[in-house]
Amino acid sequence: MKKPWSITTTLRNPERLRDFLIVLKDIEGEEWNLETQKKYQILLIKYRKYGYGSSQFYKGLSPKQINLINDLTKEISIREAKDIFNTKGYKDPAMRGRQSINPLKKLGLVSIKEGKIFITGLGRLLLKDDYDLGEMFFRSFIKWQIPNLDNDDYRLDSGYDIKPFIGTLHLINAVNKKTLADGEEPKGISKQEFSLFVPTLVDYKNIEKHADEIIKLRTRLKGKNKQEQKRIFEKYRKQFVHNFLDSKNTKEIEKLSNNLKDYGDNAIRYFRLTRYLYIRGGGFYVDLEQRRQIEIKNLIAFDSGKSLPFATKEKYLDYIANITEPKLPWETKEKLAKILGELIKDIQSYEKKLAISKKEILDYKNFNEDDLKKLIEDLREYRRRLQEQENHVISQNTDAALKYIKILQNIYKEEDKPIALEKYIALALHALNDALKIQPNYPVGDDNEPTFTASAGKPDIECYYASFNAICEVTMLTGRDQWYNEGQPIMRHLRDFEERNKDKSAYCLFVAPALHRDTLNTFWVSVKYEYEGKQQKIIPLSIQNFIELLKTLVELKQKGRFFPHSELNRLYDEILFNSKGAIDMNEWVEKIPSTISTWQKSLAA
Repeated sequence: MKKPWSITTTLRNPERLRDFLIVLKDIEGEEWNLETQKKYQILLIKYRKYGYGSSQFYKGLSPKQINLINDLTKEISIREAKDIFNTKGYKDPAMRGRQSINPLKKLGLVSIKEGKIFITGLGRLLLKDDYDLGEMFFRSFIKWQIPNLDNDDYRLDSGYDIKPFIGTLHLINAVNKKTLADGEEPKGISKQEFSLFVPTLVDYKNIEKHADEIIKLRTRLKGKNKQEQKRIFEKYRKQFVHNFLDSKNTKEIEKLSNNLKDYGDNAIRYFRLTRYLYIRGGGFYVDLEQRRQIEIKNLIAFDSGKSLPFATKEKYLDYIANITEPKLPWETKEKLAKILGELIKDIQSYEKKLAISKKEILDYKNFNEDDLKKLIEDLREYRRRLQEQENHVISQNTDAALKYIKILQNIYKEEDKPIALEKYIALALHALNDALKIQPNYPVGDDNEPTFTASAGKPDIECYYASFNAICEVTMLTGRDQWYNEGQPIMRHLRDFEERNKDKSAYCLFVAPALHRDTLNTFWVSVKYEYEGKQQKIIPLSIQNFIELLKTLVELKQKGRFFPHSELNRLYDEILFNSKGAIDMNEWVEKIPSTISTWQKSLAA
């Protein structure tokens, strides 16, 4: 029975790959045997990279063990981690380590040579302090294929022959061409189409067939109301899955039908990180990134999506892990210069819109290929800064602030809520007039749209003003996992930020749909007493509290009045001042809404 491909169900958060890789450094060079496999899983527990904050993992553990895992002020010793691991009573303990390492192997981040485990060149790219998650995934995905000798689930003689990422680019391109030929504007493929047709694209020879099916399905849905469209699509999906599986087993058909959405969503999440795909049409469609058309056209012409033959598993893993292979089809002086030319045009359009002077760009006619690639990288970063400037300008419009309020009020309706929250909080902070710089730390595509949430090692958003600085941390978590994931890390982020910016006072704005008591108690200690020997300035706000700030901003702007950052500073200080006379955390936090209200009235006067 055929099955679709999937990237990983073990690590849905791409950032966790790096965490797992960092832990693996402790066993690099050791024999990858049953004992080492268990050891790796134990180390993941020791460093709280596995199990931490998981109610499922806590089942069967003693209260003492759970408290130890949850207490971030204490290190977990290797003995304690081993005891926790053994308490779980796994039937095949070593399998846990193998499962944890599989995503790293699949993407070429680690390899096993002569029975020993090693981090590859691609893996070391991810371990760099200034790592580029997008570049790492792109280098891996252009070579990842099924079948491969590292996985027995897919065989060439069973009809598998595809590089999934390359095949996806081909499929979207084919659908766009057919759409254009029909006299309509290309828009990529919908997320619904993606989940059905992309993970089931297991043979490059079926790319055109899948594209035709998408067009046929759209024709059947055209002109129908939403209810009819849903009925038609569900009927089509069941038949499509039945044909794919070549099975009449209703349970198998239903199971795969349900799983395909998860496979598709996960593939979109990972593939977007490459910056070669972007989301359009209000978040409903996945399309080829317009700003990388030169690269995409050359890649499609260069690679059909067919898998490559390898004599041994080791040769395949060496190939996927080698960051120098293959030489990309646009890595010539002529084509790199063409990419640069298009990039400069894009930059100049932003400079014109922002009414700023043109950036002086070095004469690159005599640059070699490496120098051209470095210049492209630098200019893409410069373009992002311009895009953030544009966000700042757009956000000064009252209608923009009203839009942010509406989205934040309805954040649970957003498809990818954590990413949406970071994006719109960042835009809302831009709206607060006179910031010197608002710097979101989430990874972005060439369109400056976030592809994922900010990495765990950085503040979500950095805010720089004339008289103070701040970080902003946001989360959709509301239960005790809010404290697991945000409590200690936020205080550490703030302390690091304070150390980097000693010339001004540093604050932390924490925003969540609701504030959990354990999180608040942690912040209370830091604000009222100290963290690492020094009090911190943490402002915990619910999303509704934050919306009140935006409403105040809108009211002032509608009256033709300016909202200076000093007023924001005043509010932060008043919230902090309340902690001095408060008996406990509850009394402090309960005063925040009234403090905001009093502040609002003072501004309206």
